[in-house]
Amino acid sequence: MRAQPRPAPWGDAGLVSGEAVELDVRAARIGSRVLALLLDVLAQAALMLALSLSVGAALLGLPDGLVDAALAGGLATVGLILVLVGYPVLCERFNHGRTLGKLAVGLRVVSADGAPVGARQSLIRALVGVAVEWPGLVLPLVSWVAGVAVMVTDRRGRRLGDLVAGTLVVHTRAATVWRPVPTAVPALAGWACTVDLSRLDDGLALAARQYLARVHQLAEPARGRLGRGLWTEVSAVIAPLPPAGMPESVYLAAVLGERHRRARYRLERDRTAAATLWPELTPHPPARSHALPAAAEPAQPHEISAAAGPAQPHAVPAAAGPAPSHPVPAATGSEVAAPPRAIRPAVPTGAPAAVPAQPVAAVRPAVPPSAPAGGVPMPDAGT
Repeated sequence: MRAQPRPAPWGDAGLVSGEAVELDVRAARIGSRVLALLLDVLAQAALMLALSLSVGAALLGLPDGLVDAALAGGLATVGLILVLVGYPVLCERFNHGRTLGKLAVGLRVVSADGAPVGARQSLIRALVGVAVEWPGLVLPLVSWVAGVAVMVTDRRGRRLGDLVAGTLVVHTRAATVWRPVPTAVPALAGWACTVDLSRLDDGLALAARQYLARVHQLAEPARGRLGRGLWTEVSAVIAPLPPAGMPESVYLAAVLGERHRRARYRLERDRTAAATLWPELTPHPPARSHALPAAAEPAQPHEISAAAGPAQPHAVPAAAGPAPSHPVPAATGSEVAAPPRAIRPAVPTGAPAAVPAQPVAAVRPAVPPSAPAGGVPMPDAGT
């Protein structure tokens, strides 16, 4: 008994090329097609608004006797047909079977045998869609339910317009699975560190990478023949050759893994050099501020706070060095307190102008009783 053919999977469009090769495309289902329809409805609404404004502006320039209700109704019908029928037909005809919504979602209308969609097929799809699907001029609710039921139950997700016109909607964007960069097996790690890869160009490395990414999908003898051909080209531009006894795919993985490791090392080295030479061009995370609080500046001899009250009388210690010839005047009740540090005695009247400098900071001199609270009078040599 002849075996029955296995049914195609849910995501397979079942298209076969003229060379009897099954095409790896996926049929569009109800989810992606509804999303494309919503985008097309927005585009049709914008087109209808633009046509209404342009036609309305043109009618305003005509005499009043030429514009009546019949003319306005006829123009509205023509505009509606252009938007609902002309829009999908023109887009599918001149945009390779894609309306604006299908272009955004990644869909395309083709014939049932995989050929490009024709103008007759696009017109049939549009007329059937307007009549019984969207907007559904014939029994809107019933036709909507029937259209959804047909799309859900059909093996390739076709709607009524596709069944009548002999078309199919497929995905133009294939799902890609990213795989990690191949690495060298431990037995080839020592050889990979010494191999010369300077003559291995990017095109050949890309071909080897694509082969390793799809090697699990290939069948013998095509897989072995393709691997041997690639390894023959790669081994001709590298030195030294690896030890024998391993499959070609293992050698290719070791070469690509070592090439990737060296490229990453060069990139990190260049980034470090750029950050050293031009630190202002290298983004850095904001550093935390560790600045210490500023130290209090010493008070100047002539600065006295006006808000400070009178200080208590206290004895002034004598500074180190020779004792002065005149005694230091006693402090009074209105004397302003000096800071708790070594001070310089007041210069008496008639003393020489030069006074030996002390190793400590200058301090405020004593304030005589007659001085005002806001300032300190300097000694007057003439008094």
